[in-house]
Amino acid sequence: MKHSLLRLVLAALAVLALVGCAGTGYYWQSLQGHLALLNAARPLPEWIAEPHTPPPLRQRLELAERARRFGVTELALPDNASYTRYAAIDRSAAVWNVVAAPPFSLQLHRWCFPVTGCIGYRGYFNEAEARAEAARLAATGLEVSVYGVPAYSTLGYSNWLGGDPLLSTWITWPEGDFVQLMLHELAHQEVYASGDTAFNESYATAVGRLGTLQWLKHYATPAALQAYEASETRRREWRALTRSTREQLALLYASNSAVAHDHQALLAMKNEVFASFRTAYAGLRAHWQAQGSTAGQLAALDRWVQDANNASFGTQAAYEDLVPAFTALFEREGRDWPRFHAAVKALAQLPASERLQRLQGDVSRAATQ
Repeated sequence: MKHSLLRLVLAALAVLALVGCAGTGYYWQSLQGHLALLNAARPLPEWIAEPHTPPPLRQRLELAERARRFGVTELALPDNASYTRYAAIDRSAAVWNVVAAPPFSLQLHRWCFPVTGCIGYRGYFNEAEARAEAARLAATGLEVSVYGVPAYSTLGYSNWLGGDPLLSTWITWPEGDFVQLMLHELAHQEVYASGDTAFNESYATAVGRLGTLQWLKHYATPAALQAYEASETRRREWRALTRSTREQLALLYASNSAVAHDHQALLAMKNEVFASFRTAYAGLRAHWQAQGSTAGQLAALDRWVQDANNASFGTQAAYEDLVPAFTALFEREGRDWPRFHAAVKALAQLPASERLQRLQGDVSRAATQ
Protein backbone atom coordinates (compact mmCIF):
# COMPACT_ATOMS: atom_id res chain seq x y z
CA MET A 1 0.00 0.00 0.00
CA LYS A 2 2.83 2.40 0.88
CA HIS A 3 4.56 1.97 -2.47
CA SER A 4 1.26 2.26 -4.33
CA LEU A 5 0.60 5.60 -2.65
CA LEU A 6 4.08 6.78 -3.51
CA ARG A 7 3.57 5.86 -7.13
CA LEU A 8 0.33 7.83 -7.14
CA VAL A 9 2.09 10.88 -5.72
CA LEU A 10 4.90 10.59 -8.24
CA ALA A 11 2.44 10.15 -11.10
CA ALA A 12 0.49 13.23 -10.01
CA LEU A 13 3.62 15.34 -9.94
CA ALA A 14 4.65 14.00 -13.33
CA VAL A 15 1.31 15.09 -14.79
CA LEU A 16 1.74 18.56 -13.27
CA ALA A 17 5.18 18.79 -14.83
CA LEU A 18 3.83 17.78 -18.23
CA VAL A 19 1.12 20.45 -18.19
CA GLY A 20 3.63 23.08 -17.18
CA CYS A 21 2.38 23.88 -13.68
CA ALA A 22 4.44 26.79 -12.30
CA GLY A 23 7.08 25.78 -9.77
CA THR A 24 6.58 22.06 -10.27
CA GLY A 25 10.27 21.50 -11.03
CA TYR A 26 11.33 22.60 -7.56
CA TYR A 27 8.76 20.37 -5.84
CA TRP A 28 9.73 17.49 -8.09
CA GLN A 29 13.40 17.66 -7.08
CA SER A 30 12.36 17.94 -3.44
CA LEU A 31 10.18 14.85 -3.59
CA GLN A 32 12.71 12.85 -5.58
CA GLY A 33 15.52 13.80 -3.23
CA HIS A 34 13.60 12.96 -0.08
CA LEU A 35 12.32 9.66 -1.43
CA ALA A 36 15.87 8.69 -2.38
CA LEU A 37 16.92 9.13 1.25
CA LEU A 38 13.91 7.20 2.51
CA ASN A 39 14.60 4.34 0.10
CA ALA A 40 18.24 4.17 1.23
CA ALA A 41 17.31 3.97 4.92
CA ARG A 42 17.01 0.76 6.93
CA PRO A 43 15.86 0.29 10.57
CA LEU A 44 18.56 0.80 13.16
CA PRO A 45 18.17 -2.75 14.59
CA GLU A 46 18.99 -4.17 11.13
CA TRP A 47 22.19 -2.13 10.88
CA ILE A 48 23.15 -3.01 14.46
CA ALA A 49 22.59 -6.74 13.92
CA GLU A 50 24.39 -6.80 10.56
CA PRO A 51 27.77 -8.58 11.03
CA HIS A 52 29.48 -6.34 8.47
CA THR A 53 28.48 -3.08 10.17
CA PRO A 54 31.71 -1.41 11.38
CA PRO A 55 31.90 -1.36 15.20
CA PRO A 56 32.13 2.48 15.42
CA LEU A 57 28.96 2.80 13.33
CA ARG A 58 27.18 0.15 15.41
CA GLN A 59 28.08 1.98 18.62
CA ARG A 60 26.85 5.29 17.21
CA LEU A 61 23.55 3.75 16.09
CA GLU A 62 23.08 2.30 19.56
CA LEU A 63 23.77 5.77 20.95
CA ALA A 64 21.15 7.16 18.56
CA GLU A 65 18.56 4.72 19.91
CA ARG A 66 19.30 5.78 23.49
CA ALA A 67 19.32 9.49 22.67
CA ARG A 68 16.06 9.15 20.74
CA ARG A 69 14.44 7.43 23.71
CA PHE A 70 15.80 10.16 26.00
CA GLY A 71 14.25 12.85 23.81
CA VAL A 72 10.85 11.19 24.03
CA THR A 73 10.80 10.19 27.68
CA GLU A 74 12.62 13.12 29.30
CA LEU A 75 12.20 16.06 26.91
CA ALA A 76 8.61 15.28 25.85
CA LEU A 77 9.55 15.28 22.16
CA PRO A 78 7.42 13.35 19.64
CA ASP A 79 7.46 9.54 19.77
CA ASN A 80 7.29 8.62 16.11
CA ALA A 81 9.27 6.95 13.34
CA SER A 82 11.83 9.70 12.81
CA TYR A 83 15.47 8.77 13.46
CA THR A 84 14.68 5.10 13.88
CA ARG A 85 16.33 4.31 10.51
CA TYR A 86 19.75 5.07 9.02
CA ALA A 87 20.94 5.81 5.49
CA ALA A 88 24.51 6.04 4.22
CA ILE A 89 24.66 8.59 1.40
CA ASP A 90 27.58 9.46 -0.84
CA ARG A 91 27.72 13.22 -0.30
CA SER A 92 28.70 15.75 2.35
CA ALA A 93 25.24 17.24 2.98
CA ALA A 94 21.62 16.16 2.96
CA VAL A 95 20.56 19.36 1.17
CA TRP A 96 22.07 22.71 0.21
CA ASN A 97 20.22 25.80 1.35
CA VAL A 98 20.16 29.04 -0.59
CA VAL A 99 19.70 32.28 1.35
CA ALA A 100 19.73 35.87 0.12
CA ALA A 101 19.50 39.41 1.47
CA PRO A 102 19.64 42.96 0.06
CA PRO A 103 22.98 44.84 -0.02
CA PHE A 104 22.00 47.03 2.95
CA SER A 105 19.75 44.79 5.04
CA LEU A 106 19.93 41.60 7.12
CA GLN A 107 16.31 40.79 6.25
CA LEU A 108 16.30 37.49 4.39
CA HIS A 109 14.61 37.04 1.04
CA ARG A 110 11.60 34.74 1.53
CA TRP A 111 10.09 31.89 -0.45
CA CYS A 112 6.51 30.77 0.15
CA PHE A 113 5.39 27.12 0.23
CA PRO A 114 2.04 25.42 0.90
CA VAL A 115 2.94 23.76 4.24
CA THR A 116 5.79 25.75 5.77
CA GLY A 117 4.53 29.20 4.80
CA CYS A 118 7.04 31.88 3.80
CA ILE A 119 10.57 31.01 4.95
CA GLY A 120 14.01 32.55 4.56
CA TYR A 121 15.74 29.74 2.68
CA ARG A 122 15.25 27.32 -0.18
CA GLY A 123 16.71 23.82 -0.07
CA TYR A 124 18.06 21.70 -2.92
CA PHE A 125 19.17 18.08 -2.95
CA ASN A 126 21.62 18.91 -5.74
CA GLU A 127 24.38 21.41 -4.98
CA ALA A 128 24.67 22.55 -8.59
CA GLU A 129 20.97 23.47 -8.66
CA ALA A 130 21.37 25.39 -5.40
CA ARG A 131 24.27 27.37 -6.82
CA ALA A 132 22.33 28.07 -10.02
CA GLU A 133 19.49 29.54 -7.94
CA ALA A 134 22.03 31.58 -5.97
CA ALA A 135 23.53 32.93 -9.21
CA ARG A 136 20.06 33.90 -10.42
CA LEU A 137 19.40 35.82 -7.19
CA ALA A 138 22.83 37.46 -7.24
CA ALA A 139 22.10 38.73 -10.75
CA THR A 140 19.15 40.68 -9.30
CA GLY A 141 21.45 42.51 -6.86
CA LEU A 142 20.96 40.36 -3.75
CA GLU A 143 23.81 39.02 -1.62
CA VAL A 144 23.63 35.23 -1.53
CA SER A 145 25.00 32.30 0.44
CA VAL A 146 24.84 28.55 -0.19
CA TYR A 147 25.55 26.15 2.67
CA GLY A 148 25.30 22.43 3.18
CA VAL A 149 22.79 21.11 5.71
CA PRO A 150 23.52 17.72 7.34
CA ALA A 151 19.89 17.06 8.32
CA TYR A 152 16.42 18.52 7.86
CA SER A 153 12.94 17.95 9.21
CA THR A 154 9.79 17.20 7.24
CA LEU A 155 7.79 18.29 10.34
CA GLY A 156 6.41 14.79 10.84
CA TYR A 157 4.81 14.54 7.40
CA SER A 158 7.15 11.66 6.46
CA ASN A 159 6.44 9.53 9.50
CA TRP A 160 3.98 7.32 7.61
CA LEU A 161 6.85 6.60 5.19
CA GLY A 162 9.32 5.67 7.90
CA GLY A 163 10.21 9.08 9.27
CA ASP A 164 13.20 11.34 8.74
CA PRO A 165 16.28 9.10 8.77
CA LEU A 166 19.64 9.42 10.46
CA LEU A 167 22.23 10.17 7.79
CA SER A 168 25.92 9.53 7.32
CA THR A 169 26.35 13.30 6.94
CA TRP A 170 26.36 13.70 10.74
CA ILE A 171 26.59 10.21 12.21
CA THR A 172 30.29 10.64 13.15
CA TRP A 173 29.95 14.01 14.86
CA PRO A 174 31.12 14.30 18.48
CA GLU A 175 28.50 12.92 20.84
CA GLY A 176 27.25 16.26 22.12
CA ASP A 177 26.90 17.77 18.65
CA PHE A 178 25.25 14.60 17.34
CA VAL A 179 22.64 14.52 20.10
CA GLN A 180 22.04 18.26 19.80
CA LEU A 181 21.20 18.05 16.10
CA MET A 182 18.82 15.14 16.61
CA LEU A 183 16.96 17.01 19.37
CA HIS A 184 16.91 20.17 17.24
CA GLU A 185 15.25 18.38 14.32
CA LEU A 186 12.77 16.56 16.57
CA ALA A 187 11.78 19.89 18.11
CA HIS A 188 10.57 21.04 14.68
CA GLN A 189 8.03 18.22 14.83
CA GLU A 190 6.81 19.34 18.25
CA VAL A 191 6.16 23.02 17.46
CA TYR A 192 6.19 24.86 14.15
CA ALA A 193 4.85 28.35 13.44
CA SER A 194 4.11 28.70 9.74
CA GLY A 195 6.16 31.41 8.07
CA ASP A 196 8.32 32.36 11.10
CA THR A 197 11.85 31.09 10.48
CA ALA A 198 13.43 32.90 13.43
CA PHE A 199 10.83 31.58 15.90
CA ASN A 200 11.11 28.00 14.64
CA GLU A 201 14.89 27.80 14.38
CA SER A 202 15.61 29.58 17.66
CA TYR A 203 13.14 27.34 19.50
CA ALA A 204 14.74 24.20 18.02
CA THR A 205 18.22 25.54 18.81
CA ALA A 206 17.21 26.17 22.42
CA VAL A 207 15.76 22.66 22.74
CA GLY A 208 18.92 21.19 21.26
CA ARG A 209 21.27 23.03 23.59
CA LEU A 210 19.26 22.62 26.78
CA GLY A 211 18.47 18.99 26.07
CA THR A 212 22.04 18.11 25.17
CA LEU A 213 23.39 19.49 28.43
CA GLN A 214 20.82 17.38 30.28
CA TRP A 215 21.85 14.30 28.28
CA LEU A 216 25.58 14.81 28.77
CA LYS A 217 25.31 15.43 32.50
CA HIS A 218 23.25 12.30 33.16
CA TYR A 219 24.03 9.76 30.44
CA ALA A 220 27.36 10.52 28.78
CA THR A 221 30.92 9.91 29.84
CA PRO A 222 32.83 12.71 31.59
CA ALA A 223 35.07 12.90 28.52
CA ALA A 224 32.09 13.55 26.23
CA LEU A 225 30.82 16.28 28.54
CA GLN A 226 34.25 17.86 28.78
CA ALA A 227 34.68 17.83 24.98
CA TYR A 228 31.28 19.45 24.48
CA GLU A 229 31.91 22.12 27.08
CA ALA A 230 35.27 22.96 25.48
CA SER A 231 33.74 23.34 22.04
CA GLU A 232 30.77 25.23 23.48
CA THR A 233 33.14 27.76 25.05
CA ARG A 234 34.58 28.43 21.61
CA ARG A 235 31.08 28.67 20.11
CA ARG A 236 29.99 31.17 22.77
CA GLU A 237 32.94 33.39 21.90
CA TRP A 238 32.10 33.05 18.21
CA ARG A 239 28.44 33.89 18.83
CA ALA A 240 29.42 36.97 20.84
CA LEU A 241 31.58 38.22 17.97
CA THR A 242 28.97 37.62 15.28
CA ARG A 243 26.15 39.03 17.42
CA SER A 244 28.15 42.23 17.92
CA THR A 245 28.76 42.45 14.18
CA ARG A 246 25.08 41.90 13.38
CA GLU A 247 24.16 44.67 15.78
CA GLN A 248 26.60 47.05 14.09
CA LEU A 249 25.26 46.18 10.65
CA ALA A 250 21.64 46.48 11.75
CA LEU A 251 22.33 49.92 13.22
CA LEU A 252 24.10 51.02 10.04
CA TYR A 253 21.31 49.76 7.79
CA ALA A 254 18.62 51.31 9.99
CA SER A 255 20.30 54.70 9.68
CA ASN A 256 20.35 54.19 5.93
CA SER A 257 16.58 53.72 5.84
CA ALA A 258 16.01 56.78 8.01
CA VAL A 259 18.40 59.17 6.27
CA ALA A 260 19.33 59.52 2.62
CA HIS A 261 22.97 58.40 2.68
CA ASP A 262 25.42 58.60 -0.16
CA HIS A 263 25.62 55.06 -1.56
CA GLN A 264 29.40 54.99 -1.74
CA ALA A 265 29.77 56.34 1.79
CA LEU A 266 27.36 53.72 3.13
CA LEU A 267 29.21 50.99 1.28
CA ALA A 268 32.48 52.18 2.78
CA MET A 269 31.02 52.04 6.30
CA LYS A 270 29.64 48.56 5.63
CA ASN A 271 33.02 47.37 4.37
CA GLU A 272 34.64 48.79 7.49
CA VAL A 273 32.33 46.73 9.71
CA PHE A 274 33.16 43.57 7.78
CA ALA A 275 36.89 44.34 7.90
CA SER A 276 36.71 44.82 11.67
CA PHE A 277 34.81 41.54 11.98
CA ARG A 278 37.51 39.65 10.07
CA THR A 279 40.28 41.27 12.10
CA ALA A 280 38.55 40.34 15.35
CA TYR A 281 38.06 36.79 14.11
CA ALA A 282 41.75 36.50 13.31
CA GLY A 283 42.54 37.40 16.91
CA LEU A 284 39.97 34.96 18.24
CA ARG A 285 41.28 32.24 15.96
CA ALA A 286 44.83 32.75 17.23
CA HIS A 287 43.52 32.50 20.80
CA TRP A 288 41.74 29.22 20.00
CA GLN A 289 44.82 27.77 18.36
CA ALA A 290 46.89 28.68 21.40
CA GLN A 291 44.38 26.67 23.43
CA GLY A 292 44.78 23.63 21.19
CA SER A 293 42.23 24.04 18.39
CA THR A 294 43.46 22.60 15.11
CA ALA A 295 43.24 24.09 11.63
CA GLY A 296 40.84 21.29 10.71
CA GLN A 297 38.49 22.18 13.56
CA LEU A 298 38.43 25.81 12.42
CA ALA A 299 38.18 25.22 8.67
CA ALA A 300 34.39 25.61 8.51
CA LEU A 301 34.52 28.91 10.42
CA ASP A 302 37.37 30.11 8.22
CA ARG A 303 35.21 29.57 5.13
CA TRP A 304 32.22 31.25 6.79
CA VAL A 305 34.28 34.34 7.63
CA GLN A 306 35.82 34.50 4.18
CA ASP A 307 32.40 34.41 2.48
CA ALA A 308 30.44 36.35 5.13
CA ASN A 309 27.78 38.73 3.82
CA ASN A 310 24.31 39.97 4.74
CA ALA A 311 22.74 36.65 3.76
CA SER A 312 24.97 34.56 6.02
CA PHE A 313 24.60 36.98 8.95
CA GLY A 314 20.83 37.11 8.44
CA THR A 315 20.65 33.31 8.48
CA GLN A 316 22.67 33.14 11.68
CA ALA A 317 20.32 35.62 13.31
CA ALA A 318 17.37 33.31 12.60
CA TYR A 319 19.05 30.49 14.53
CA GLU A 320 20.42 32.59 17.37
CA ASP A 321 18.61 35.83 18.18
CA LEU A 322 15.60 34.38 20.03
CA VAL A 323 17.45 31.56 21.83
CA PRO A 324 17.86 33.63 25.05
CA ALA A 325 14.12 34.30 24.98
CA PHE A 326 13.27 30.60 24.74
CA THR A 327 15.82 29.81 27.45
CA ALA A 328 14.16 32.37 29.70
CA LEU A 329 10.76 30.85 28.91
CA PHE A 330 12.09 27.40 29.83
CA GLU A 331 13.20 28.76 33.19
CA ARG A 332 9.86 30.52 33.72
CA GLU A 333 8.07 27.21 33.15
CA GLY A 334 10.13 25.62 35.92
CA ARG A 335 12.40 23.71 33.50
CA ASP A 336 9.41 21.46 32.93
CA TRP A 337 9.55 20.21 29.34
CA PRO A 338 5.84 19.52 28.73
CA ARG A 339 4.93 22.92 30.17
CA PHE A 340 7.63 24.59 28.09
CA HIS A 341 6.45 22.99 24.83
CA ALA A 342 2.85 23.90 25.66
CA ALA A 343 3.85 27.52 26.24
CA VAL A 344 5.72 27.60 22.92
CA LYS A 345 2.71 26.08 21.14
CA ALA A 346 0.53 28.82 22.61
CA LEU A 347 2.96 31.44 21.31
CA ALA A 348 2.92 29.83 17.87
CA GLN A 349 -0.83 30.50 17.65
CA LEU A 350 -0.34 34.24 18.12
CA PRO A 351 0.40 36.83 15.42
CA ALA A 352 4.15 37.05 14.82
CA SER A 353 4.50 40.52 16.33
CA GLU A 354 2.69 39.52 19.52
CA ARG A 355 4.66 36.31 20.01
CA LEU A 356 7.90 38.25 19.59
CA GLN A 357 6.78 40.83 22.14
CA ARG A 358 5.97 38.12 24.68
CA LEU A 359 9.28 36.36 24.15
CA GLN A 360 11.18 39.59 24.62
CA GLY A 361 9.21 40.12 27.83
CA ASP A 362 10.55 36.80 29.15
CA VAL A 363 14.11 37.97 28.48
CA SER A 364 13.48 41.27 30.28
CA ARG A 365 12.00 39.51 33.30
CA ALA A 366 14.94 37.08 33.44
CA ALA A 367 17.42 39.96 33.31
CA THR A 368 15.85 41.66 36.33
CA GLN A 369 15.70 38.57 38.51
